[in-house]
Order: sequence, then C-alpha cells, then structure tokens
Amino acid sequence: MAQINKLRLMAKVARMYYQFNMSQSEIANRLCLSQATVSRLLRNAKEEGLVRIFLSVPRGVNIEIEEELIHKYNLKNAIVVDCESPDEVLIQREIGSAAAFYFESVIKNNDVVGISSWSETLLALVEAMHQVPGKTGIQVVQILGSIGNPSAEIHANRLIGRLSSLLNATPWFLPAPAIVGSESALRVLLEDPYVQQTMQLFDQITIALVGIGSIKPSKLLTLSGNIFSLEEQDSLIKCGAVGDILLRFFDINGKLVKTPFSNKVVSMNLEQLRRVRLSIGVAGGDRKYQAILGALRGNWINVLVTDKHTAERLAHA
Repeated sequence: MAQINKLRLMAKVARMYYQFNMSQSEIANRLCLSQATVSRLLRNAKEEGLVRIFLSVPRGVNIEIEEELIHKYNLKNAIVVDCESPDEVLIQREIGSAAAFYFESVIKNNDVVGISSWSETLLALVEAMHQVPGKTGIQVVQILGSIGNPSAEIHANRLIGRLSSLLNATPWFLPAPAIVGSESALRVLLEDPYVQQTMQLFDQITIALVGIGSIKPSKLLTLSGNIFSLEEQDSLIKCGAVGDILLRFFDINGKLVKTPFSNKVVSMNLEQLRRVRLSIGVAGGDRKYQAILGALRGNWINVLVTDKHTAERLAHA
C-alpha cells in the first residue's frame, strides 16, 4: 500500500511538471511539499520508469558525433554540419553559416572578439551573419596582419568591417602584413604605435574566430601575397608541419614547429589563443583534415565547426 501511494504521488508530480509545464516551486506550493521533495520525486519517477524521455533528432543534427568530438578532444562545443557535396566552396558556405549562428548565440556585452584576416571560411561566416541587436561595449580585433595585395586586402578588411557593423562594435585593425621579410623588419614594425595598440588587446580577447590552414595556402592567402616561398613550404613539411592557425605552424600532434621564419609572422600567438574563453576554429574538407587534427590534439581551439565527413574521421583518429 505504501508503495502504491508513493507511485501515485510520483505520477501526480511528474504529470504536473511534464504535461502541465508547472515549475517545481509551483508544484511544491500546490501540493504543500518542499521543493527538495518535488525534485526527488521527479528523479525517482525517471528511475522507476514512470517518465521516459524520447528525443526525436531531426535529420542533419549530429548530436552523437558532436559529443564524441567534445569528449575525445576536450572541447567546450562542437558543431557538425551535413554537407551534400565535397566541394570546398560549398563546405565553406555550410560550416560558415553554422558557425555564424553559434557565434550569434554566444556573443555577450563587452566581449572582445578576435578575428583572423585571410580565411575564406570566416568570410563565409561573416556573410551569413545577421545584425545582432541589443549588444553594447563589443570590440573586434584583427589578430593577423591585414596588409597585402590590394585586391585581396579588401576581403581582410571587409571581415572586420562587416563584423563590427553587425555587432555595433569598435574595430581595431592590425596595419601590418601577415609575414615580413626578416626578423629585423618585424622588430621595427612592432615599434609602430598603431600596431602596438592593436596587439596590446590580444590578451583581452574573449572570443576568437580562426580558420585552420593546411600547408598549401588558400586562394585568398595566396592572392594576398602573405605566403611562404615554395622552399619554405618544403622546409615546413620536412619539419613535420601539417597546418597552421594564424600562420603559427604545428605537427600532427599539435606541437608547434620551430623554423627560421617563425619570427616573421605578425599575429596573435597560439599560447594567447589557448587562453581565450572561446577559441572557435572553423574549417572542413579533406584538404584540411590533418591540420584540424593537429589543432585539436594541440588544444589550440576549444570549439570546432566542421563538416560531417571530417568529423567522422576525427572521431576515429
């Protein structure tokens, strides 16, 4: 008899909570119970099988593989997108759109947003974004030098310009090439007050949006002129490099690759990136697989947005 009475109360509480959408405090007041008792009865209702939750996951939502990536690579989040075609441009568009939605959902007042300069996928992200109303105090910072071939430079500046407009944010440009000719040239450049005022913001960044590059540079980066020579690319391969973030190269296990030209890059460094609250890597496609794997193993990003095919390979790596 005691058991049936307990089950009756359990069922009553569960029905009020799940069918009538009453809060636990409302149920407690209605039935003259403590809120702790209501919480315990709801938990027991699940354990006894009175309540069974069925989740109908829509096609194109890849929760299980996202959870696999989160646990395997110690991520804060993963977004896996179905892509109908292996075409790189279409993949960029699809994952850029998904990344835009995620970014819009996590941006907060007074965030300092860092964004890379020469990423076609980030360009797709920004193009897919909507105006974000009601946010204040946001700053957007270029974290990779943005000066290059004028026909390509317009894309780098469009990234920060459009993003700042959509967020009603203050933009901070990094008026420097991504790669300089020598270490001495870098030292001179770092003394420029406009370069300094932007780079001083790197440690304040709360959200970073970065692409993940393969050894072979993208079309946009190639067009910008901010690329290593073929000899330097061969040197990177010999050193075991598989990819880069912000032109900081790493091997398949995520270990930074040191080369004679490592000190010619004008960008946020990866140790700074690792300290950012949300470091969002947006990349996909077969060409980027090894680079993405290295970035994850090195813990250089804590959020990944990618395509399903790449995600499945990463889950089984």
